[in-house]
Amino acid sequence: MIARAILRYLQEHRDAKDTLEGIAQWWLLKEGREHSLAEVERAVALLLSRSLVVETRRGALPPFYQLNHTAQHQIAEFERVSPEEET
Repeated sequence: MIARAILRYLQEHRDAKDTLEGIAQWWLLKEGREHSLAEVERAVALLLSRSLVVETRRGALPPFYQLNHTAQHQIAEFERVSPEEET
């Protein structure tokens, strides 16, 4: 699942932050996977809805996303959920 891959990347690179395009282009391609921007957007929306990542808006520029460092318990819980249970 894309959301898990994004979360894995963020846990390995705790200070990483990027736009949807950057996540698709750099974070996920490093894992050898290519995903559409719409797929990445859905995955980031899921992570946002669970407060696992935070969004920072910068005026007219695209927002960027980074790990919510205060959500370690929720992240561990998210990782325990089986892929079939994720939406």
